[in-house]
Amino acid sequence: MTPTLEQALQIYRTMLRIRAFEEKASELFLAGRLPGFLHTYIGQEAVATGVCVHLTREDTITSTHRGHGHAVAKGARLDLMMAELFAKKTGYCKGKGGSMHIADLDLGILGANGIVGAGIPIAAGAGLTAKMEGRSAVAVAFFGDGGSNTGAFHEGLNLAAVWNLPVLFVCENNQYAESTPREVHQKVKDIATRAMAYDIPGVVVDGMDATAVFAAAGEAIRRAREGGGPTLIEAKTYRFMGHYVGDTGAAYRDQAEVERWKQRDPIPLFRRVLLEERQVPADDLATIEAEVQREIAEAVTFAEQSPEPDLEDALRDIFA
Repeated sequence: MTPTLEQALQIYRTMLRIRAFEEKASELFLAGRLPGFLHTYIGQEAVATGVCVHLTREDTITSTHRGHGHAVAKGARLDLMMAELFAKKTGYCKGKGGSMHIADLDLGILGANGIVGAGIPIAAGAGLTAKMEGRSAVAVAFFGDGGSNTGAFHEGLNLAAVWNLPVLFVCENNQYAESTPREVHQKVKDIATRAMAYDIPGVVVDGMDATAVFAAAGEAIRRAREGGGPTLIEAKTYRFMGHYVGDTGAAYRDQAEVERWKQRDPIPLFRRVLLEERQVPADDLATIEAEVQREIAEAVTFAEQSPEPDLEDALRDIFA
């Protein structure tokens, strides 16, 4: 499965939007202008983008503490996301959620989640809802290699398999669970092999190659829509930055390893595909790049000019 030219250009634009958003957010955070914590998606852009390009507004996703990329790939507005990071009233969660809890139910973004692996059974529930309502919608759960060690992972996959639910489980294996190398916390070399325990397909894909992710995700999503049940995809990828902004990673990662992975940066790799294989003029790509930078600048301006929440807002949108 190969993306159409329109899809390929959408993939490039989306990866650029994610990268630019994360770079600007990091810059603002280090300047002391954003509250809370920040976990960037830099380096992993091909995964969310390659999956979400297949999704419609009716499909749903669950995300993680490193979730900005998933939200952007699903169609979230950069200005509302930036306002949320600034803790402004106009943010997606009215400034109450911050970086790790961005959600938009109208777009099918069921929320980022600071609890490792917690989005997996939520996606299974969304898949069950779609099946019971007779809709062709698909639910996607994004999680990391560390999340695949949790009970929620096994419970979610088991239920989805038993009930033949339209769910795609996407493990973004970025090689580290916080600061713990994957080979230290797992004996299996491929997390996708765990799919065998639930008799569902398990697929390993190069998470730095947007075209490869597109193909694997497209097949799994097609299968789910047609009633074929769930799939586990393991995308082998890498986060270029530390676990959080401010963490250099030097205490647990060798810089030579980081540089090796950066040689396979998914954005310039895909740009080369567009130029050399798809014969897209360089000027067209430059136009997209300029438009993305302008969109980021406008998002920051929107966030800066947005009002702070009122004190009374602290008592709104709560259950008790």
